[in-house]
Amino acid sequence: MEPKHSVIVLLGSNIDPERNMPAAFARLARHPDLTLVGRSRVYSTEPVGGQGPQPRFANAAVHLHTRLTPEQLRRTLRKLETEMGRVRTADKYAPRPMDMDIVLYDDFVGSVDGSPIPDPDLLRHPHVAIPCGELAPERRHPITGQTLAEIAAAMDRSTIDIDTCNGIDTFNGEEGEAA
Repeated sequence: MEPKHSVIVLLGSNIDPERNMPAAFARLARHPDLTLVGRSRVYSTEPVGGQGPQPRFANAAVHLHTRLTPEQLRRTLRKLETEMGRVRTADKYAPRPMDMDIVLYDDFVGSVDGSPIPDPDLLRHPHVAIPCGELAPERRHPITGQTLAEIAAAMDRSTIDIDTCNGIDTFNGEEGEAA
């Protein structure tokens, strides 16, 4: 039997996040190749990059166990994004119903389809670091050795307004429903 891998994935939505974040939690929880171990609260964050104004993002980190390889997991997450209405365009900062990015995969350091793991945004952006630090504060970055709590604490919160999205955070386990 293959070992289970410990993975942290960042979820993000700025198109109908009140529906899409709970739907993403539910889809991950019932996927046959994934075990949803835990999740952070949902945070409201300013968009990073992009051209022109767009809605704020809802972001959360999830801890998964899986036997999938990094490549298989990336394909699985892309399929889930597509099922939730994601259309990839040339503008990588375009609004989206769902974005699922592998932040950490065990202590793996490398790249999958051109995307580095660990995700370098973990060290650069509060919308990644803060949910991950809340979810797994003692977990260590495989390159820097810092705990995720240390990385989150070092983020400049004055440049990006992060507040908990209480309406979305009441997810009760049913797709598209809040308690």
